[in-house]
Amino acid sequence: MDNNFEPDLSLLERVNPVFNTAKVTLFQLSGAGDTDAAAIAEKLGLTLEGTHNTENSTVLPEQLLAGIVNMEARFKTMSKLAEQSNCSVLVDLPCGYTPRAIQMSRKGLRFIGLDLPATISEAEPAILSLIEPEKREFVQFSAVDATNYASLKAALKDESGEVCITTEGLLMYFTDSEAGELCDNIRRILEEHGGVWLTADPEITLFYILTLQSICGDRFMEIMMNAKQQMADKSDVKLGGNRLLIKPQDAAGSMKTAMMFLAEHGLKAERMILHDHLPELNSLSSLTPEQAATFIENMKKCAFWKITLADRTKQLDASDAGSSGFDVSANLDAATLNMAFNGRLDTITAPHLLAFYEAHKDQVKSVRIDCKKLDYISSAGLRVLLIMHKGCVGGVTLFGVNDVVREILEQTGFDAAVNIEE
Repeated sequence: MDNNFEPDLSLLERVNPVFNTAKVTLFQLSGAGDTDAAAIAEKLGLTLEGTHNTENSTVLPEQLLAGIVNMEARFKTMSKLAEQSNCSVLVDLPCGYTPRAIQMSRKGLRFIGLDLPATISEAEPAILSLIEPEKREFVQFSAVDATNYASLKAALKDESGEVCITTEGLLMYFTDSEAGELCDNIRRILEEHGGVWLTADPEITLFYILTLQSICGDRFMEIMMNAKQQMADKSDVKLGGNRLLIKPQDAAGSMKTAMMFLAEHGLKAERMILHDHLPELNSLSSLTPEQAATFIENMKKCAFWKITLADRTKQLDASDAGSSGFDVSANLDAATLNMAFNGRLDTITAPHLLAFYEAHKDQVKSVRIDCKKLDYISSAGLRVLLIMHKGCVGGVTLFGVNDVVREILEQTGFDAAVNIEE
C-alpha cells in the first residue's frame, strides 16, 4: 500500500459522516455574531441550507435561534474555563471548524486542534489563513482517532507542559466501548502531562433541552424531534449510546452511572454549573426578556464536567469485617476491591465479611483477595465468596492460596467457581 495515499474528501465524508455536524456548529457561532466564525464559514463557502437542512427535514426558525444561543453559550463558556485552567497547552478534541485556534493565538496561548482527517483537511488551511503569520507558531492541527492512543500521543509528542483537553459534541456518537477507550487514552495523557479534561458532553442533551424549553415554549416537542432527525441525518450514526451520557428522564441515576464509569477508568469528575460560569452572550439580545431570563435560570440545572485523575487507591476501614480470629485489610483501587485475609473465615466470621462487602458493593466491579494468611475457610465463608463473585462484573479472584485452603477449595469444587491465580 502507498503510505502517501490521501483519499479525496468524498471518501473521508463517507467513512466519517459525523464530521458534517461540525459545520452546523460553525454556522451557529457565526449567527451569534462571532466574526472569526463568519470568516471561516465564508472561506469554506458554507450556507444555512447546506449546514442545517437535510433531505428529510428543514431547520425551523425557533430551532435555529435555540441552536445559536446554545452554541454560543457552550463555546464561550468552554473557552473561558480552558483559559482559567492555567494549563500551558489547550488540546481541543474535536476542534471542528470553530475559531478557537484564532482566538487563542491572539492571546499567545498554545493551541492544538485534533479531529478526524476529513475535518482537518478542510479546517486547517482555512483557519491558518486567518491567523496573523507571527501568531501561527502557537497553533497546530493533527488528524487523530480519539480512540487510538498512538495517534493522540504522536500529536502531543513535542509538548511538555500541562494540558487542558476540551471535548464538545464528541461522546454522543460513541458506544460504551469507544467511550471507555477515550477515557483510558485521556487518563494516560493526564498521567504523562498533567492537567485537566473539560467536557460539555455528559450533560449536552440536558443543556440543549433546557435551551429549547427557554425559547420554544409549547412547540418544544415538535422542534426537539425535528432537531433530533436532523442530527441523525447529518451524522448517520446512532446517538446517545454510552454510560457517560446523562439521560434527562433519569438524571440522578444516569449521573451515578457516569461517575462510576469514569472511576472504572481511573478518573473523577466535578460538575461546574453553567449558570456560575456563563460569559456575556450576544445571542441573548435576540430573545425576549422572558426567554433570556428563563434561559439563564435554566442554566442552574446543567453543568460542564471537570475531569481529573482519580485517587486510584482508597484505603477502607475493614475493622468491622473481622472478628475474633479473623482480620481483613482492604482498599478500593478504582472499581477493584482488594482484600487480604488473616485467620479463619467460618460461620462466626463470615457474616461480618458479608456486611462489609455489601456496604461497598455499589462501588465494586471486581474483587481480589490475598489468601496467604488465610488459615481456614468453611462452607459459610465459601458462600460469602460466591455472593461476591456473582455480585460484581469481574468476579472474585483469589491469590496466594496455601495448601490447606487449596485442598478445601478443590474438595468442594469451589476452585472451578472463582478465579484462582497461581
